[in-house]
Amino acid sequence: MSWLSILREDLSAAKHRDPAANSSIELILGYPGLQAIWSHRITHRMWLRGWRVSARLISLWTRMVTGVEIHPGATIGRRFFIDHATGVVIGETAEIGDDVMLYQDVTLGGRSLEPVKRHPTLLDGVVVGAGARVLGPITIGRNAQVGANAVVVRDVPDGAVVVGVPGVIKKPQGDLQEQWAEDPAIWI
Repeated sequence: MSWLSILREDLSAAKHRDPAANSSIELILGYPGLQAIWSHRITHRMWLRGWRVSARLISLWTRMVTGVEIHPGATIGRRFFIDHATGVVIGETAEIGDDVMLYQDVTLGGRSLEPVKRHPTLLDGVVVGAGARVLGPITIGRNAQVGANAVVVRDVPDGAVVVGVPGVIKKPQGDLQEQWAEDPAIWI
């Protein structure tokens, strides 16, 4: 897949996921999450080619400009989107699948000082709510949702909703809109 195709997919994902987006120009110039993702796509290639200091310096500059810190070693899939962006931190060994969305102030952090896989894996279609902390070498299953401000330190199965501190898994039953009215902790 060409660079231009990847950038177009990211732009399309941002348009699709943010109802406040009015134009491609607005997204390109005014969305720090999108800018951070594009910068990461460059620094990740540099990282893989062994240009690690240069990749880290660009990553540092991107963090200063966008408020988003994505380690160049993190692996990020297609059509990734960070809404509002500020305060997002994604660690070195994090792996993010396709069609994943994060809101502001999310941390995909480690729980070890050893040079091993120490950050989470988010499979395809995951949504992580504002302020959530997903910590350690755990896996968040396909199409799972992590509620706002949840702290998740254990694996989450496909399609589940996890909320609270510590994170508690809830399997959605029936109409989510109806559940949200009864349990506001489910709101992403």
